[in-house]
Amino acid sequence: MPVTGTYRLQLHRDFGFADATTVVPYLADLGVSHLYLSPILQAVPGSMHGYDVIDHTRISDDLGGRSGFETLAATATDHGLGIIVDVVPNHMAFVAPQSSNLPLWQVLRDGRDAATADWFDIDWKAGGGRLGLPILGDDLDDLLTRGDIGVDRIPDPTTGHDITVLRYADHVLPVSVGTEGGATPGDTEPATIRALLDRQHYRLAHWREKDDTLNYRRFFEVDGLIAVRVELPEVFDATHRLLLELNHAGLIDGFRIDHPDGLADPAGYLNQLRRAATRGTYLVVEKILEGRERLPHSWPCDGTTGYDALRVIDAALVDPATADTVTDQWTAAGGDATLEEATTAAKRQVVAQSLTPEVERLVRRAREALPHQEPDLLREAIIELLIAGEVYRAYIRPDERLSPQARERLSHAFATALAARADLEPQLRALMPLTVADDDDPNAWDFSVRLQQTWGPVMAKGIEDTTFYRWHRLVALNEVGGDPSALDGGGVEELHTWAAHQVAEWPQGMTTLSTHDTKRSEDVRARLLAVAGDPAAWEECSRIAREQAAEAGVDAATAHLIWQTLLGVGYVAPDRLDDYLLKALREAKEHTAWVDGDEDYERRVLEFVAQVRHDGRLHDAIDAALDRHAEAVRATVLAAKTLQLTLPGVPDCYQGCEIVDLSLVDPDNRRPVDYDRRRQLLTRLNEQPWEAIRAARTGTEPRDRLLGEALDLEKLWVTSRLSRLRREDPQVFLHGDYLPIESAGEHLLGFIRSSRGGAVGRLAGALGLSGSSSLLTLVTRAPARLAARGGWGDQSVDLPEGRWHDVLTGRAVDGGPTRVAAVLAELPVAVLVSR
Repeated sequence: MPVTGTYRLQLHRDFGFADATTVVPYLADLGVSHLYLSPILQAVPGSMHGYDVIDHTRISDDLGGRSGFETLAATATDHGLGIIVDVVPNHMAFVAPQSSNLPLWQVLRDGRDAATADWFDIDWKAGGGRLGLPILGDDLDDLLTRGDIGVDRIPDPTTGHDITVLRYADHVLPVSVGTEGGATPGDTEPATIRALLDRQHYRLAHWREKDDTLNYRRFFEVDGLIAVRVELPEVFDATHRLLLELNHAGLIDGFRIDHPDGLADPAGYLNQLRRAATRGTYLVVEKILEGRERLPHSWPCDGTTGYDALRVIDAALVDPATADTVTDQWTAAGGDATLEEATTAAKRQVVAQSLTPEVERLVRRAREALPHQEPDLLREAIIELLIAGEVYRAYIRPDERLSPQARERLSHAFATALAARADLEPQLRALMPLTVADDDDPNAWDFSVRLQQTWGPVMAKGIEDTTFYRWHRLVALNEVGGDPSALDGGGVEELHTWAAHQVAEWPQGMTTLSTHDTKRSEDVRARLLAVAGDPAAWEECSRIAREQAAEAGVDAATAHLIWQTLLGVGYVAPDRLDDYLLKALREAKEHTAWVDGDEDYERRVLEFVAQVRHDGRLHDAIDAALDRHAEAVRATVLAAKTLQLTLPGVPDCYQGCEIVDLSLVDPDNRRPVDYDRRRQLLTRLNEQPWEAIRAARTGTEPRDRLLGEALDLEKLWVTSRLSRLRREDPQVFLHGDYLPIESAGEHLLGFIRSSRGGAVGRLAGALGLSGSSSLLTLVTRAPARLAARGGWGDQSVDLPEGRWHDVLTGRAVDGGPTRVAAVLAELPVAVLVSR
């Protein structure tokens, strides 16, 4: 069955396969074609996300095991739904007890002679043939003196034979056969344990010594996730056998690939997966595209998971007319650095503080390939190259000629590095051949691959997890794959350009608005974008936040984040807001941090938030802004959803976001979803759609309509109506042409999708219309400024000739010059069909 719309479910021990099964009838009624599941393989017990896989050979017991998955798949099939699952090829969990990860356990036990030694990306030379484990909470000698490391005997989880192990806290580490010496169970004698440790294939160290100890590649800077080498056929086969078995059995219809940029050869991996999966298996990649970057044609997949769509939708809905005011208020809050300056500083800090093991590996390979270069200068040149990268990957494949795309990315990186450090020109020029593995030296090959694998963490940690938590001009644009500079030139042209490219190259790529990784849900961002269209309201809230922050001893930049957060998410439970702010402050790495943070500063910030809740000035200003712009918020919420559902591609609805969802970054966006309420609302819409919506909107204040049932019903109606239409007619949505409506004006965004036949054509035919099958989308832009000028007035839009029908309201519309106010009388969006 074609993938016309997906619904993302976050599975964990409290919401497993059985819970998902109960939701299937509702999701079928909603109109999606496929369930889109977070990772289903066995992860660390109790995992709330599933990306910490420990066993590729079985389905998660926490989620319900294989039988639970098969029941879910059967129920989905009975309701006409397919299943897409999240695949984690890049890493596995490296956690206590170490025996939970059997392939890794064998490496700890047998070292480089282990059958699974090649599974993991370990720089054995750097560790002197040993695996560095910075897991100790204190100095090794002190732990030995206190007897905190001791000997035990347990059955080996791979052979069943009793073996000697070392225990430290929750850690259980194997002792290599023949190295036991005189150690006996219960032994904690320091000299005995020290001698035993010296004979193992691993080396223990204090966790603060990781920069000098770690010699395995990680997922970003997470020590507990060790990289897996799926580029090796035997490793690919072992880690994908179960998923492919389920795919060939018809239980899995598609795969979402997590973090492909972390792989040694993403294109090669996708080729392997394409060949191994059944014909027509849907395949999308979690690829972050920066700016105008495009997904490489050489990647054999159906497209990305949709962050590029999120970026162009937000950019199209932001109002650049207020950019000066929004920028002035950020400057007044202390935001004196440009986005480019802030990003460079953040990337430099991340490289220095978090990614030293990765840098040192690159330095080792460069020194071996370039023995005559001065080591310290080589290190500085490599750091400049890492900071200069403008994308997550340069798409170099060492076994192929350099593509124009890769050459352009590398040229830019070297030029940027040279501009920053002209004194490093000899070292940078010496590194150029290594970046493309331009010889047979294995050190050059390793350098080329690892440089690309490190660019991604520098980008993600430097931009998304640092800059976006400290550069707060308009935080609605600080999103994964987003572009905060869109405020300066936001508009519809970038969306139209992107959409035309999608039609031509990636018609089945996902479009998304919210994911498990977004920092703010789509509706939080919509509220912020709507109010940012009113310079007076923005200036008032910003000024009061600065004044109150000064009184509380909190910096104005943090206050700027806080008031926008309160406007976006509302006055939610204090623990939700406090948890988010602590995460945001620590990720920013300016006033506090995850390690050795400033508890006094954190306390002052949380006290400031509590004060704002009770002090009327800022509270009232935020409420007044939302009251004044309830209709603008409504227009932006519905515009974003309508665009997502009608632009080229496959829309993914993140769990719960079919109605208004005000959530912040994880774990806030993984809270339980009230499906009973959503079922009840959809039942009402099925029975009397417009009666239910009008009843909810009539006789209520704007603020009540904004936070109450009316907007929930409207968003659910748009989502269900268009999702069902997509499922009935995949042709017009997945393969229809894309043509912008040029006469829309600055407050209207419009485009036409056309094809022949399909459900849109049948619907139009049933209405007595004739001609070719077309679908036309119209949404409101910059609604706050539109309201300030008095609304649509007599503004008209030139619609193609013919008879049109709004599938959302049931209204008939004639083509030709048409008053916008008449088309958008019921809703601030319209989706018209004609044939």
